[in-house]
Amino acid sequence: MANEKTVEVGGAPMYPSKNIIENAMNSQDHTTLVAAVKAAGLVETLQGKGPFTVFAPTNAAFAKLPAGTVDDLVKPENKSMLTKILTYHVIAGKWDRKELMKSIKKGKGTATLVTVEGSTIWIMEKDEKLWLKDEKGSIAQITTTDVYQSNGIIHVIDTVVMPK
Repeated sequence: MANEKTVEVGGAPMYPSKNIIENAMNSQDHTTLVAAVKAAGLVETLQGKGPFTVFAPTNAAFAKLPAGTVDDLVKPENKSMLTKILTYHVIAGKWDRKELMKSIKKGKGTATLVTVEGSTIWIMEKDEKLWLKDEKGSIAQITTTDVYQSNGIIHVIDTVVMPK
């Protein structure tokens, strides 16, 4: 707990005493993510005990998607696809940078992790930065690591990752 300091994300402090949703709702960089989590009905889950590790795409990450993608995904008829994409950004457990690095070292340069959605995601380190690779081959940089929450940890990413 001693290393769990308050970090600023999106102009707001992220308090280790608050849960993932409480903190995300304060980040101006994560309004799209929060709206998507609400549309998918995942608020209660991400307020649960956990622990969860969330790779949280910024608004700019969502904006990189083809025009209209987010608007389509938040429609009620696309809830299952939205849920699949969002849960692909979540890993069970509390994976801080130190744990991710251990796993990367053990995997000889790449950590292979299974998401809550049930698919695989890969994490690697290059030039002292951490990177995610999704099942479609897209790469996301982890721009902020170790944002501790009461029920897990958030790592901010610059690209939305997708399962197959």
